[in-house]
Amino acid sequence: MPFSHWIARIRNSGLPAYQLIPELIAEDLQQGRLAPRERLPPLRELAGTLQLNYTTVVRGFAAARERGLIASRPGMGSYVRGSFIGLPLRAGTGAEMTMNMPPEIEDHPAMQALQHSAAEAITAATLHDLMRYQDFGGTAHDRALAAHWLAQWVPEARAERVLVAPGIHAVLLALVSMLVRPGQGLCVESLVYPGMKAIAAQLGTQLQPLAMDEHGLVPEEFEAACKSTPVGALYLCPNLHNPTTATLPMRRREQLADIALRYSVPIIEDDAYGMLPAATPPALADYAGAITYYISGLSKWLGAGVRVAYVLAPTQAAQQRLAGALRATTVMASPFVNAVVSHWLAHGHCDAVLAAVRAECGWRSTLMRERLGGLGVRTHPQGFHGWLPLPGGEGNGSSASRIAGALRELGVAAVAANAFSTDRQPPEGLRLCLGGGLTRDDCGRALQAVAAALGRSEADRA
Repeated sequence: MPFSHWIARIRNSGLPAYQLIPELIAEDLQQGRLAPRERLPPLRELAGTLQLNYTTVVRGFAAARERGLIASRPGMGSYVRGSFIGLPLRAGTGAEMTMNMPPEIEDHPAMQALQHSAAEAITAATLHDLMRYQDFGGTAHDRALAAHWLAQWVPEARAERVLVAPGIHAVLLALVSMLVRPGQGLCVESLVYPGMKAIAAQLGTQLQPLAMDEHGLVPEEFEAACKSTPVGALYLCPNLHNPTTATLPMRRREQLADIALRYSVPIIEDDAYGMLPAATPPALADYAGAITYYISGLSKWLGAGVRVAYVLAPTQAAQQRLAGALRATTVMASPFVNAVVSHWLAHGHCDAVLAAVRAECGWRSTLMRERLGGLGVRTHPQGFHGWLPLPGGEGNGSSASRIAGALRELGVAAVAANAFSTDRQPPEGLRLCLGGGLTRDDCGRALQAVAAALGRSEADRA
């Protein structure tokens, strides 16, 4: 029975039970028996399990809240807050520590409104409508709302060229399979989203790495590739690049668009992070709309579990062709999720949450610069990840991999450059993420752990 192991501890302790309950919660966190965000049983149920007076358990939970171990919300009961730093991973997976996830602002009023709105959306729908097969790409209503949302970044977005898909990764898989033919290569940045590497390996697609500098992809590299090898498409992340945080300057966007148009090379513009900055240069779709597939989603500003992405195709014919490729690989996006997200968009909840996430990212980015600025960390003012070059310059990434591994054992989301490298010459560097379930206190401890790890590494080198 859950929490039954507390009974003997309470009976044998000299402390009053209400004082011991916070200690038991903290101990279960350290041992991995409880995880951050885990729901706790109702107080009366727990009192029965522990054979304690209900008031005693109430006092114990109040003490745990004061220590920041748990939180409570009306209608949801109590759940664990805790700390990710130094905790063992749950369920045998390192996904929490390595995926780039936005900050969770669970206690913010905008998120609470989002939750109530989700319930309203499902209640208002006809249940069987959400359980049937639907036309691929979302309903006309879904696409219209998606186009209105995308128009903030691509003013020419129109519903007839938009598809709703189950996540950006699904769109990338469909696009690469559709655009890159046997014998052709896919041009990518030398440091690229690891999911694209996995897609290329699965499809047998040859990646053509293009050199980058601190501003992003170098246009001359793209033109040289177009001249020398068969190129099926160009894939890039122009805003708040993962992992380097670079945002491609306007002039480079113009140059890349011009090259792509001259050589008739389609552009896959992955703007997963483009919603976070308060302002960005115009999308490549503005310069080369006739050949650009612009992709956006919710995973990098709301949550990866909301598997919704929007893709703006260059033409209606291209939209229909892409719909066929997506249908073959994913069947359709979940009507349940589409209904909820469309309800959020229609009622303005996404705008409120995005504003709150931007503010939280701003706080975390500032903290990263304050703590690691002297070590050369690169951040974006509204980003939640940073890029930390390490001493040693270009190499095989061995030092970065060793440090990243040590940090992940402490629960710090650090990933070495070789996870992103496409040219077998990864720089010595780390991507650091201050998102996910990390609290603000956790962020401070995480950055302290990074500084300490780098200090030890320097001492070893000396």
